[in-house]
Amino acid sequence: MFLHVLNKIEEAIICLLLVTTTGLVFLDVIMRFGFNSGFIWSQELTLLLSAWFVLFGCSYGIKQGSHIGVDAFVKLFSTVGRRILTTIACLLSLAYCGLIGYGSYDYLQQMISINIDLEDLPIPTWMAHSILVIGFVFISIRLLVVLWHVICGKADVFRHADEAKESMELVEELKNGGSKA
Repeated sequence: MFLHVLNKIEEAIICLLLVTTTGLVFLDVIMRFGFNSGFIWSQELTLLLSAWFVLFGCSYGIKQGSHIGVDAFVKLFSTVGRRILTTIACLLSLAYCGLIGYGSYDYLQQMISINIDLEDLPIPTWMAHSILVIGFVFISIRLLVVLWHVICGKADVFRHADEAKESMELVEELKNGGSKA
């Protein structure tokens, strides 16, 4: 249930960020080139929205398996070896997320104590930069799910995009006249 709610929240936020960023950039281009005008704050907001989009997208990419995997080395091992390597990779990734999360939390605490706003927007810096903690919490949750699947035997590697396999399936589908093989 928790992961289902997390998925829905994450997908909604990603959609909102993508639409907002695209709309803002489109509007800014129209204003600049059509009316020789623009918004002073749009570049800063676009940058912040992009940062939020990247970190939520990273978490979502782990869930969907849409990151490109370099697994030629890992595939040389047995299922047990792959599970051990994947466990090590998850633990190292979680340690990295913990370090970045801790540093981000410390940074946000300093921004709260300084109490300054962004340069071009009347938004507290700590609030705009809170994606650092939020994003790495989401990424950590996704890594914990992968680790759990490896421990339970449901997976032996990170789920990832396999462009070569997908391309070969597409070629086979086209050879068979467009029908699924």
